[in-house]
Amino acid sequence: MKDIVLLYDNCCIYEIVILNYFLKCTGSDLIFCSIDGKMARAMEGYSIHADMPLQDVDLSEVRSFIVPGGDIANIDRDIVYDCLRTLGDRGALVAGICAGVNVLDRAGLLKEIRSTHSGDFDCIRDGNVVTARANAYVDFAIETAKALDLFEDEDDLQETIAFWREFKRAEP
Repeated sequence: MKDIVLLYDNCCIYEIVILNYFLKCTGSDLIFCSIDGKMARAMEGYSIHADMPLQDVDLSEVRSFIVPGGDIANIDRDIVYDCLRTLGDRGALVAGICAGVNVLDRAGLLKEIRSTHSGDFDCIRDGNVVTARANAYVDFAIETAKALDLFEDEDDLQETIAFWREFKRAEP
């Protein structure tokens, strides 16, 4: 199963970089796509190569779909909303952070669930949807990783929380 990140010009990579790290370290099949399959220039100035256009993603093979925040006018397209609705209906994990949550909302995925749009949450998972505010990028990574069962056990989870959220050194 594949984990898809939707890239677009002026997306905020810092919001998803820790999650991407967790995915790669656990051997996940991480795929970067963009609407047209072309490189995207992130808000931070990085140019990031897309592996494929969104239309070429086989939705039946998608385990998760991640939408970072940024200038979402660049992805305000029916193809994005249709993709999200299809994945949501299938039960794939859909995760949005910052303005990425607006994309999930416009696709209709936040109806009748708890999200950063429905309550005073920094990060929350309800069913197969994870939403977070920009300041909660560490919690977003951890919550999404938990939903994808990326941690070996409770000790691995607690060590990850201590290191990434509490800035504690890893034990040798």
